[in-house]
Amino acid sequence: MAVPLRLGVNIDHVATVRNARGGAVPDPVRAAQLAIAAGADGITAHLREDRRHIVDDDIARIKKTISKPLNFEMAATPQMLDIALRTRPHAACLVPEKRTERTTEGGLDVIGGHANLLPFVDQLTRSGIRVSLFIEPSIDAIEAAVSLKAPVVELHTGAWCHAVADGDERKASHEFGRIRVAAAHAASRGIECHAGHGLDFETAKKISALPQIVELNIGHFLIGEAIFVGLDSAIRTMRASMDEGRGAA
Repeated sequence: MAVPLRLGVNIDHVATVRNARGGAVPDPVRAAQLAIAAGADGITAHLREDRRHIVDDDIARIKKTISKPLNFEMAATPQMLDIALRTRPHAACLVPEKRTERTTEGGLDVIGGHANLLPFVDQLTRSGIRVSLFIEPSIDAIEAAVSLKAPVVELHTGAWCHAVADGDERKASHEFGRIRVAAAHAASRGIECHAGHGLDFETAKKISALPQIVELNIGHFLIGEAIFVGLDSAIRTMRASMDEGRGAA
């Protein structure tokens, strides 16, 4: 029997809309509360170096206000480490970050960046923060995560989701195969496996059938869908899609 599948809702782009005009609305903290009421198992927020969406005060208020775990996405920099150690989120997901990118473009270089990442993983872990590494779906990346002693990996699903959206069936099949193999390998190595980036109702349903994956983190699609149907409805529909997919596991 497959283990239960959690849904983490990323509320970054509520802050994107707020920051486009300035002021206090829409408030990402309110979005976090609504997401939890609709069935989210946790909240994800990425505090970027340039503060393009979530800002420091958002992180402090989210941590203080929500009743579910906070997954703090962060680059491996001294400033972000300091904020994480002061905030003490349930989890910290280390992600790559470039100022010129619109969104995260790929997985963390856990192989080439191993020496740099090691002290971040160590300090976060010793402070009681569960470390996750946002990686490409590859066996080599998972083995690097094992070496770093990270208890969780989040597989980057962007290439697969983009291929699905483009109607490129061959590439989509190849990329989903990579995810399937990586998820199985992570589980065999005792690492908890999450997945995220670019997921919508249909791709979330399909990936939910992989029993080794225990959490999906979804943001941009849900916030976009909420414009038309409301956040509560978007999250409940996503939860239903995930449950349907999990039933096929």
